[in-house]
Amino acid sequence: MIKGIIFDFDGLILDTETHHYRILQEMFAEYGSELPIERWQQEIGTQTGFSPFHYLEELIEQEIEHKELQERLVEKFHVKLMEEKARDGVEDYLKAAKELGLKIGLASSSDYEWVSKYLKNLGLFDYFECIRTSDDVEKVKPDPALYVQAAECLGLRPEECVAFEDSANGAMAAKRADMGCVIVPNEVTCTMDFCEVEHRLSSMADMPLEELIDHLNGLKVSK
Repeated sequence: MIKGIIFDFDGLILDTETHHYRILQEMFAEYGSELPIERWQQEIGTQTGFSPFHYLEELIEQEIEHKELQERLVEKFHVKLMEEKARDGVEDYLKAAKELGLKIGLASSSDYEWVSKYLKNLGLFDYFECIRTSDDVEKVKPDPALYVQAAECLGLRPEECVAFEDSANGAMAAKRADMGCVIVPNEVTCTMDFCEVEHRLSSMADMPLEELIDHLNGLKVSK
């Protein structure tokens, strides 16, 4: 039976991914270009070293000022995220998990400084008993290490946990860790090609956590 839930962060709790993409699209448009959503989706939920501004240079076939553009991107992104609220249903799920006696963890391919800063701004930091980030592993998602470590930190086996993810890379990491996975895609990940998962929601507001856990436990029993 499920004893713990482990959340992704970017795109799932806070929709950083949609805002990041929109800001980049605005900046690409200044050069008469665009960043294809399919190309951006390859970067979501993982770290590949992709540089959007080097990519822009390739598209427009001219050199651009990376430092100035990067500074503008960071400033615009930070301002937007500090104003943003958590996605619908997220805090309700965290509260319900506490009431149900479930352990709560987080596994993110971003670094701890990033995750903790925005969790605190959202007022959600204290819900999490364990946070594992890129600082803790050699390989991020889709490698399973983040989920394996998060489960271990909670004192649970991976099969006793369910992961909540918004990206294909994240879902793959959870499944490779032998963990159940519920996907809650956002605007820029909803068209991704996901691996087989236990359930898909358009929003956590669509189904109470207790009902979802009962459904997932039922799937385990029927196997």
